[in-house]
Amino acid sequence: MPVDLSVLQGNYFRDLMSQPKALEDTLDQFAESKELRSLSARLDRGKFNTIVLTGMGSSYYGLNPLLLQLTDVGFPALLLETSELNYYRPGLLTSRNLVIAVSQSGQSAEILRLLDLLRGRAPLIAVTNTSASPLARRSDALILTKAGEEYSVSCKTYVSALLALKFLGDQLCRLPFARTRKGLKTALPPATQYLAGWKEHVESLLPLLEGIRLIFLVGRGSSLAAVGTGALILKESTQFPAEGLSGAAFRHGPFEMVGPETFILIFSGPSKTRHLNHRLLEDIRKQNGRTELVEMGNCTSPFVVPNLPPSLLPILEILPVEMLTLAQAARAGHEPGRFRFATKITTTE
Repeated sequence: MPVDLSVLQGNYFRDLMSQPKALEDTLDQFAESKELRSLSARLDRGKFNTIVLTGMGSSYYGLNPLLLQLTDVGFPALLLETSELNYYRPGLLTSRNLVIAVSQSGQSAEILRLLDLLRGRAPLIAVTNTSASPLARRSDALILTKAGEEYSVSCKTYVSALLALKFLGDQLCRLPFARTRKGLKTALPPATQYLAGWKEHVESLLPLLEGIRLIFLVGRGSSLAAVGTGALILKESTQFPAEGLSGAAFRHGPFEMVGPETFILIFSGPSKTRHLNHRLLEDIRKQNGRTELVEMGNCTSPFVVPNLPPSLLPILEILPVEMLTLAQAARAGHEPGRFRFATKITTTE
């Protein structure tokens, strides 16, 4: 029976389709900052013991690639949910540590509590989509995204934040500004190319979801950004059960759930652990499990994203999951991304 795709084309869908524009606008307003240069110089001279990365929801998951970039060059860094930092690790908020906080609104309940705790105790770099927010106003260095207003589920603000965090990482690692801008620009055409085929992607996903009652998203390294955010947006936009796990964690127990009603989406991810992810795919298929692989390539599969530099792959990895949200909503016959209980800004802890 044909599925009516017109039910999909509400505000969330329009936000999805405007992701390339959000990336372009965000990239266009990046500029060298004396405040960021100063903090970068202090970091380079060993003035900070630790870089504390923090956020909630997709802002938290999106920090995974930056965490890896910083630790790969020898900078000590850790990643904490803002609520956990506020209540259980506030001792980290000292002048000897650098805090990087990400929040699309810049005014969630957890961010406001963090700002109250900081009060100048630790230098703060903010990444936000809201220039007039408390987070933006009270930061020592600010990187703005230009995604515009977003209806509900994080999509264009998420990919714009990933772009901003890659820019921030390059600045902290003292990479040339012009080279960074040129590199980031290469993410725009592949995003446009992939989203142009949204209808074909959704139609090809519809039979795949037949009989599925649970989706696992699995990956390693920088792909943990898409794993965590992907599971979150599936639940938010379609109220469909989904769980995000590292590939190693999936083998430690959840592998027992492989079966005809479970779909496992594996992210091929960075070259360092790609062979492990491919082996997991093979092992699931040996048990007649239902699984697919998100990877780069040149075909039109909804799970294949266009080729681009590996450091920018996290920006595109979320796109196949967004197509899954549309397909599941189409199967259920309701508009995706329309909240029943949640609000765009979480104001209650």
